[in-house]
Amino acid sequence: MTSIVAIISVLGWLVLAISGYRSHRVSGRKTLLMAAGWLGIFGGLLLVLWLAGA
Repeated sequence: MTSIVAIISVLGWLVLAISGYRSHRVSGRKTLLMAAGWLGIFGGLLLVLWLAGA
């Protein structure tokens, strides 16, 4: 039962986050550029941590 409540609450937070983001009227191109930037940051960090552990 608690997992259902957790899923519903996470979906609620996701809806709030997306609606807040869309209220800033960011273009689709800029959204993709920001997503690529964050993927690059986390991917680079993961690569550094992976290489440091090897």
